[in-house]
Amino acid sequence: MSILGAFTFPHPPLIVPAVGRGRESQIAQTAASCGQAARQIADLGPDVIVIASPHSVMYRDYFHISPGRRASGSLASFGGGDATFEVDYDQELALRIQTLAEEIGLSAGTLGQRDASLDHGTMVPLWFIGKELENVPIVRIGLSGMSLDDHYRLGQIIARAANDLGRHAVFVASGDLSHKLKEDGPYGFDPAGVEYDRRIMDVFARGALGEILEFEPGLLEQAAECGHRSFAIMAGTLDGMAVKSRVYSHEDVTGVGYGIASFVPEEPDGSRRFLDARNSFELERLAALRNAADDYVKLAIATIEHYVKNGSQPPMPKELPRDLLDVRAGAFVSIHKRGDLRGCIGTIAPVADCLAREIMDNAVSAAARDPRFDPITPDELKWLEINVDVLSAAEDISSEAELDVKKYGVIVSAGGRRGLLLPDLEGVDTVRQQVEIARRKAGIPPGQKVKLQRFQVVRHR
Repeated sequence: MSILGAFTFPHPPLIVPAVGRGRESQIAQTAASCGQAARQIADLGPDVIVIASPHSVMYRDYFHISPGRRASGSLASFGGGDATFEVDYDQELALRIQTLAEEIGLSAGTLGQRDASLDHGTMVPLWFIGKELENVPIVRIGLSGMSLDDHYRLGQIIARAANDLGRHAVFVASGDLSHKLKEDGPYGFDPAGVEYDRRIMDVFARGALGEILEFEPGLLEQAAECGHRSFAIMAGTLDGMAVKSRVYSHEDVTGVGYGIASFVPEEPDGSRRFLDARNSFELERLAALRNAADDYVKLAIATIEHYVKNGSQPPMPKELPRDLLDVRAGAFVSIHKRGDLRGCIGTIAPVADCLAREIMDNAVSAAARDPRFDPITPDELKWLEINVDVLSAAEDISSEAELDVKKYGVIVSAGGRRGLLLPDLEGVDTVRQQVEIARRKAGIPPGQKVKLQRFQVVRHR
């Protein structure tokens, strides 16, 4: 068995006595649990430890694997200069992970090193593990801005790579939980923080690792969690295996959640191929949505598929409803992939000679010209969820009192700058939020006087 076990480890520098200088007693339960987990790792006798850290090199669209033969670091920047670390890297395993990732089109490798020093997300778990187990090489991997599903896929690759090379590996998912558990904590308090910690610790206790992929992006952001993507990689390393789970402890006395848990694989279990099941469900859901889509959305879908496959915009369909041909209006085409925005381009007022052309032009732009994203590729088409929003004419308003985030979109302008936000967006709950986001999109500084306009949207799915 290539993966001997997987562990979640928090990484507060405070917990290391050279940094805490007595203050580590605040989180004595967490320290004791980390020690127990480290002893369990030593009992498993791994050849290598693969550790995913939120504080290693991180890119939006790339998993960074630390290169080289050795690395060092210290906790001096936290006041713990006596806590120093030296590790060997398992270069062969790192290369195998990169090769397998490339084979399935997942961006991962050793390019883009910015700082070779070990980060505290790596050093704090190693401080405990090193007490029990000496001279075991590691592979250090950073997280990315890619989806939770992609993090899970990386975990699957890690397990395959270890198996290919005959390595007996332990995976360490370094990460704190919510940072919003107390008013006097580092980020203050948010009920979402309490909800996140409750849910993730329940997942750990039940060993229900597939549920890690189901956490809502809004909850993760509101909770200011740290380790969720590490946990998603961890879940992938145990894909298709029954596990024996153990929760050591959960503590939140500093306003940050610290959860320690272990998962030891037992026997193969086809019902625990969580990503396969998730993909099957998602493809069925998308097929049903496309079958039920109205003419507006079907036009956008057909346009995107033709453009991505052929590199050109298709001709206008011959038979379209009159309301697409006789009406001129601004329209936005939004593209999502597995819950994440993949492209969104639109027009506030009509530019084309009819709404159908407006939708087609914006569909191509959303798929290929949104500067925030790479152009959509043919292999992505089956995963796309596409919506069309048709805008009413904008009307001037005198104050924010005339807005309603559920009913109206807003246009904020000052001089030549203009920012727009659609109505009824997830995570935008107040008019103040709506206006401030539109201001930021336009690059209008706080306090500058602005012109406000509102509009309504007919959303087509």
